[in-house]
Amino acid sequence: MITIRIWVYDGILASGVSGPIDVFSAANHLSVRVAARGSKPAPRFAWRVESLDGQPVTAASGQRISVDGKIDPRKRADAILLTAPFFANMDEFIGQREQLDALSSALRRQRKAGAVVAAYCTGNYLLAEAGLLDGRVATTHWAKAADFARRYPHVELRAREVLTWQDGIVSGGSVTSYLNLAVRLVDMFAGEKLAALTAKSMLIDMNRTSQASYAKLLDDHGHVDSLVARAQQRMEATLEQGFRLSELAAWLAVSERTLNRRFKQAVGLAPLTYLQNLRIEVAKQLLESRPIGLDKVSQRVGYGDLSTFRQLFKRKTGLSPSAYQMRVGRTAVTHERE
Repeated sequence: MITIRIWVYDGILASGVSGPIDVFSAANHLSVRVAARGSKPAPRFAWRVESLDGQPVTAASGQRISVDGKIDPRKRADAILLTAPFFANMDEFIGQREQLDALSSALRRQRKAGAVVAAYCTGNYLLAEAGLLDGRVATTHWAKAADFARRYPHVELRAREVLTWQDGIVSGGSVTSYLNLAVRLVDMFAGEKLAALTAKSMLIDMNRTSQASYAKLLDDHGHVDSLVARAQQRMEATLEQGFRLSELAAWLAVSERTLNRRFKQAVGLAPLTYLQNLRIEVAKQLLESRPIGLDKVSQRVGYGDLSTFRQLFKRKTGLSPSAYQMRVGRTAVTHERE
């Protein structure tokens, strides 16, 4: 019997508890079918939902979530599944030091005892706060990637990935990656065959390996450097035109070296990389919102060469422009036609 302890606290998403439990329950049911076909019977999964004080918790939606008991870091577990906090500003969550320290200490003890530790989305902040991700690969919600990287520079962040795993630590990306993460745990403890059957039965796409196509490539300006803000505004206003750093620097009356340095300090990117991201972000918006030819989109964002635009778009998002439009823009196109 594989024991998975699911740790919860106030402010989580309720689906992050029920979703993985449904995966483990389905795996138990399907393991009988696998055994009936002559395969070796897979181990069954047992789970417990636990909170720090053993009391029910309140999800971000206000839903009350019952628990099976209190978190005890000394009790045996094959895996700890850490649910994710649903906070727009992670400072608010990280500021709850008493809760954070207690969870961090319990996580470290369970990992030292040999338990697999798994988290998804913003739950990866907890793994990082516990020091379990230092020098290791991890992912997180694509919208939190820049913030996560600033806070935890010793983590090898792979924000494009839906799942990463290393040294007994499994890390999931944005919110519904808890389903992929749960199937990965089934794979680790009960084998690839049962995991594949479970994923197929529940229509969980395990080929979803990148979250890049969903990512917003740019944060809001979010800094106080007026020179860089003017540069960004200029880029936005002249998006269809060609770009030369020397011309932008001259327009701002500074040297190229100064502009490049200030831009990297304020935004974390070189001006050209920022402009490329800006162009792709605008292209994504155009593809999402209206039925429009790729050649027109390419021209609107400053690429006269459609081939160059296609290559850059795929490199930044993991999808070709046409594939992205089919996946994300279909609803908008249908409504406009109606």
